[in-house]
Amino acid sequence: MHILTSHQGTSKPSRTSSHQAHLSPALEWIWKFLSDVRHPQVLDCGPVFQATVDVLLRRRAKIHVADFITPLLHDESRFWDRRGKVAVFRTAEFLSQFPPIPPESLTAVFGWHLLDLLPREAHQSLVERWFSYLAPGGMLLCVLREPRLEKGSEMMWWLESLTTLGSSREGVRPFPYPAVTNREMERLAPGGSVKTFLTRSGRREVVVALQNELGSLR
Repeated sequence: MHILTSHQGTSKPSRTSSHQAHLSPALEWIWKFLSDVRHPQVLDCGPVFQATVDVLLRRRAKIHVADFITPLLHDESRFWDRRGKVAVFRTAEFLSQFPPIPPESLTAVFGWHLLDLLPREAHQSLVERWFSYLAPGGMLLCVLREPRLEKGSEMMWWLESLTTLGSSREGVRPFPYPAVTNREMERLAPGGSVKTFLTRSGRREVVVALQNELGSLR
């Protein structure tokens, strides 16, 4: 069973030189702790790829889709108030893209590199919304760039398997904001255990696990 809550269709990642696969320690850790969940409910916050859908359906998951990344890459004007000297990000307008999701119903959220594309003033509200949807023991996965990685904001991510990430090749567009630090992630997630997995790609895989009745999952 699955639920697709999006006005956009699925994309099929190319199996050519534009495609990369990455073994993901974060995904291995996530699915280890979710092994007893028969029908996980997952929110994908990027462009939905058919590969991701196929992987999650084989895991008997229900899927919610809300592509927050594409509008940011297109710099859609509806998210900015430019009437003053300094442009102000319309966080409430941005968050209105979420589909109807019952509180504490999700097992996992894939945020991908969304935090790298958002202004700092929107981070707390976004993370709080994610947490409101996650059930106790739920998992949030984010891919964050390291400070040395200055370009590649248009890079897309999807699931190749439950433990492997697929991605487009490195891009050329600069990231719009400074890299999110590990300390910032810990401040954004005071009610969760934050685990950071370093990779060779210049990015970190960060997992936030909400505490359940047994306490921290770390």
